[in-house]
Amino acid sequence: MAGFDDFDFLEGEWTIRNERLTARLVGSTDWEFFEATSRVEKVMRSPDGVFGGNLDQMFVPARGFTGMTLRLYDPATGLWSIYWSDTKSHRLFPPTVGRFAGSSGEFFGDDVEGGRPVRVRFLWTAGERPVWEQAFSTDGGVSWQKNWVMRFER
Repeated sequence: MAGFDDFDFLEGEWTIRNERLTARLVGSTDWEFFEATSRVEKVMRSPDGVFGGNLDQMFVPARGFTGMTLRLYDPATGLWSIYWSDTKSHRLFPPTVGRFAGSSGEFFGDDVEGGRPVRVRFLWTAGERPVWEQAFSTDGGVSWQKNWVMRFER
C-alpha cells in the first residue's frame, strides 16, 4: 500500500558504517568512523494486514550504546514521523517528519544541540545499500552542516 511501504527497503539485519563529525556546529572537519549493527522489523499490523511503522534497534559496541528508532506512518497526511532514543541519553528525541519522493526521503525536525536550538534534517536514500544522513542548521534551514552518515550493508 502506497506510503506504508516506503521503509520496506530497510527491513532485516544490517552492518552499518558510521561516519560522524567529532564536534558539531563549531567548525570542526574531523570525522570519526565506527561500526554498528541493526535489526529492523515492521510493527503495528492492522486487521487488514497493513503495518503502520517499523522499529529499528542499533547496536554500537564500539561506542558503548544501543539506539532505537521508531518510524510511524500517518496515512491521513502521507507523512512519516521518526523518533530516536538511546542508552546514552535515556530520552525520546523530538521527531523528524517528512516523506519519500521516489527513492529519496527528506525529514525535518527541531532539537537542541550544545544548548542551541537547531533545525534537523534527515536524508534517506533507499536501495540495496541505503544511506542515511543527518544535518543541523542554526539559521532556520538556510545552511546545513552534515554531521552523521550511516551506510548500510547486508
